[in-house]
Amino acid sequence: MSFGHIPVMLYEAVDGLNIRPDGVYADGTAGGGGHSAEILSRLTTGMLYSIDQDPDAIAEVTERFKDNEHSIIIQGNFSGMKALLNDRGVDAVDGVLLDIGVSSHQLDEGSRGFSYHEDAPLDMRMSQSGPTAADLVNTMELSELARVISLYGEEKFAYAIAKNIVRAREQKPIETTLELAEIIKESVPQKVRRDGHPARKTFQAIRIAVNRELEVLEKGLEAAFELLSPGGRLCVITFHSLEDRVTKQFMKDKAQGCTCPKDFPVCVCGNVPKAKIITRKPIFPSGEELVRNPRARSAKLRILEKL
Repeated sequence: MSFGHIPVMLYEAVDGLNIRPDGVYADGTAGGGGHSAEILSRLTTGMLYSIDQDPDAIAEVTERFKDNEHSIIIQGNFSGMKALLNDRGVDAVDGVLLDIGVSSHQLDEGSRGFSYHEDAPLDMRMSQSGPTAADLVNTMELSELARVISLYGEEKFAYAIAKNIVRAREQKPIETTLELAEIIKESVPQKVRRDGHPARKTFQAIRIAVNRELEVLEKGLEAAFELLSPGGRLCVITFHSLEDRVTKQFMKDKAQGCTCPKDFPVCVCGNVPKAKIITRKPIFPSGEELVRNPRARSAKLRILEKL
């Protein structure tokens, strides 16, 4: 099956990298290769390192770019991109693109267990390795499960959902997506069920926990920034408020100068800005793009330049 991922804010993101034809770039979340293809189209003597942890994505981009001498494909998590590139003799790059979150392919391929619309094993692993969503929901303590659903899903009925999950698994292990979706549905008030699918927030929360997405994002942002040459750009596309909050704070911290109290006559902290923020406010998909790809509706693009 083709990976079939539609790249979000394709031109806005790649334009944001301010590409030089002879530059070196990294696409830390290659997916189906949409952003990578656009970057490659702008290179003459430069190189692009396309990274992804999903074996399906790696198979797709390896085939797609097999004849492109400017493309190198690497399987791995973008949080480790500095080591992955250092191992290949690359100490610095001119730009990094990160398209965070679950891909269209992962959502649409029912067997991957990300969707609450199709019955499938409860998996949700982007890397297709390690503990699954089923492992998490069947073993996590009630208090921790409620915390995960509340924090990562921003779900106000988190405790009721977690309590019913624990009650259900005492009878038998929860093994499929529709089993979990039904438990969630029965845990929320009737009026909530009419406001979109009641499982959406909990599935998001469990997916984030399974893949350690926020921890990975924090490490990945730092790794990307360390790789950047002076003048290099970091472009980050996020899809929910938690990711965007982490990205926004990271960029703010890198652009922060002196932190001394305002009444100090001279700076004693020694802090100087390490970057400048290119996008004071995030860039959103155009109305035209949203018509073509409704899944882009929650996307935000932020851009940083290393000083």
